[in-house]
Amino acid sequence: MIWQTVDKAARSAPWLASWGWQRLTRRERRGTRPHVIVALADHFEPAFLPEKPDGFAPLAVQEQRMDRWCADYPAALSPWRDSDGRPFQRTYFYPAEQYIPSIIDRLQAHCAQGWGDVELHLHHGVTAPDTSENTRRTIVEFRDRLVSHGCLSRWEGTGPPRYAFVHGNWALANSAGGRACGVDDEMQILAETGCYADLTLPSAPDIAQVLKINSIYECRLPLNRRAPHRRGADLRVGKPPERWPIMVQGPLGLNFERRIHGLPAPQIENSAITARYLPSMNRFRLWRRANITVLGRPDWIFVKLHAHGMDPRDESAMFGAPMQRFLRDLTAAAFAGDFNLHFATAREMVNIILAACDGRQGNPAEYRDYRLKLITPRAGTSVP
Repeated sequence: MIWQTVDKAARSAPWLASWGWQRLTRRERRGTRPHVIVALADHFEPAFLPEKPDGFAPLAVQEQRMDRWCADYPAALSPWRDSDGRPFQRTYFYPAEQYIPSIIDRLQAHCAQGWGDVELHLHHGVTAPDTSENTRRTIVEFRDRLVSHGCLSRWEGTGPPRYAFVHGNWALANSAGGRACGVDDEMQILAETGCYADLTLPSAPDIAQVLKINSIYECRLPLNRRAPHRRGADLRVGKPPERWPIMVQGPLGLNFERRIHGLPAPQIENSAITARYLPSMNRFRLWRRANITVLGRPDWIFVKLHAHGMDPRDESAMFGAPMQRFLRDLTAAAFAGDFNLHFATAREMVNIILAACDGRQGNPAEYRDYRLKLITPRAGTSVP
């Protein structure tokens, strides 16, 4: 246990220096009521088995899980709405290697009712390093399968399909020392197959965590090199992104709320929602304090969270009493006038980011469909 703690601290030391500097230099602009845009990237795996992580649950179990989710999730979370009257949104990043048509159909129907979007998730290179050719083929085949189910989006509603991405096991572009990937030019593959944003990070305390934290940026290094997302140029007003996918990070830092024998016992705040690390207003204040913005638009603050929604151990954090309590407190704080709250999918968050880059102002909710438009438009934006 002690050695695990020492190892975690050693792996965290580099990014902790970045976090310390941000704490000294980043401040939310005073005198304005900011807009806080919240999105949840759900690594959504209906086949996940806690007791056998490398195996898959039978189809009957997956369908049962989906039926329960689609019935219980809306019933549990519908009462709490953001400043625009919308319920909490999820982006269901479904794993390509677990494709089952009936599950995608059920999930897309759930999203079409106003509960989120479906995007692309991939685990690969786990037992042996993957190849560039196989990675490209897997992504393209699954991307097109999702399109056949009515998922994903197109730029301005035309052209080839576009998608958002999260990497399974955090190892984006072979950033985990060759583990769980093996493809150095993965970012180039993503760019060439229509990926508009990656939402994998943060991954701390995993070895794949990069030094650049709490940022929205373009990768600076050539995309065909290993882990080009380790560095990049922050997005800013007046300079629309030119290199895709853009990196949309969630908040990362330290949380000093925990006490051991009455003394502060800091733990990593990596914006994950789990049963062991439940959402709370104290955590929300830390997420907001990370102050992730497009440079030049300080009043639009982006909070990207992540979860593993189909892990049965985390159900209470997904739509149980802890999540309901958090949404009650969060929406109450927004309506009390502290900030404007906007629930968004990954696509909608990126659209708002792009609007900020183009110098748009006012209510960011007006730009949820700014550039990337759903292939299958929703019948309405509100949920009964």
